[in-house]
Amino acid sequence: MSYEEFLAGEPVIVTAALTGGVHGKEANPNLPETPAEIGRAAAAVEAAGASVVHLHARQDNGERSFATDRFQEIDDAVREHAENVVIQHSTGGTAAPADDRHQPLRTDPPPEMASLDMGPLNRYDHLTSENTRGTIDALHAEMVERGIKPELEVFNDGHRNEVHSLLERRDLAAPVYATLIFGPGTLTRPRPRNFLSAIDDLPDGALFNTLGFGRHQLPFATMGILFGGHVRVGLEDNVYYRRGELAESNAQLVERVVRVAEELGREVATPAQAREILEI
Repeated sequence: MSYEEFLAGEPVIVTAALTGGVHGKEANPNLPETPAEIGRAAAAVEAAGASVVHLHARQDNGERSFATDRFQEIDDAVREHAENVVIQHSTGGTAAPADDRHQPLRTDPPPEMASLDMGPLNRYDHLTSENTRGTIDALHAEMVERGIKPELEVFNDGHRNEVHSLLERRDLAAPVYATLIFGPGTLTRPRPRNFLSAIDDLPDGALFNTLGFGRHQLPFATMGILFGGHVRVGLEDNVYYRRGELAESNAQLVERVVRVAEELGREVATPAQAREILEI
C-alpha cells in the first residue's frame, strides 16, 4: 500500500484495542476489564467508526487470562452489545505456556481474526516474549484449521524478516495483513523515516495496519492514513488523550482518528467493508 492508495480513496479500517494484558484500571479507570465492560466498549467504538475490536481476556481480579471460556464470555458480550464488529483475539503472551496461547483460538464460533506475534521482544526488566518460529507456525496452523485470519504483529525490523520467512514456510491467505508497531524498547523506533522503510519492506500485496504506542498513537495513525494503510488505536496502547489528560474511553480515541481520516478525505470502513478488504 502507498500514497497512491490514499489518493485513490481506499477505505481505512480502524481497529480498537480495548484492553491489553498488562496495565489495567490503575493506569486509567476507564479501561474495560470485565466481559460486560468490554462488550459495552465494543459497541461504543463501533458506533464511533471502528470496524475491528482487538480483544484480550482478563480474570475477575484484572489479570491476564488465556482461557477459552473467558474469551467466550467476552465474545458473547460483544455480540450482545455491538452490531457487526469484527472480533480479533490476541494470542500474544509474555512467559505464557505455548498451550495457553492456543486457547483464544478455540471459542465457538472462532474469532474472525487473531494476532500472531512475529518474533521475540523484551518486556520490562526480566521478561521476554519468545515467539519462536515453532510457536508461530503452530499458532498459524490452528488459525488456518479454524478459518481465522492472522494479523501479523511486527514489533521491529527483524520481525519484518520473519514475515518474509513465514511466507516461505507457510501458505498465507491473501491479503497478508501486518501491523507495524512503533514505540520504545524492542519496538521499531518511532521515526517517520522508519515508518516509510517499514511499509516499503513488506511483501508485495500486503496490507498494513499502523500502531504507535503512547504519545505516538495519533501521529503514526495519521501517517498510516496518508500512506493508504489502516490504523489501530485504543486504551491497550495509549491511556491518554493528550499529555496529562487521561482518555475518557476507547470511543474517544476512535472518534479522534475518524475525524482525522475524514478531514484528509479518506472513507472509514464499515465492518462489512473491512471483511471485504481483508477477505474474511
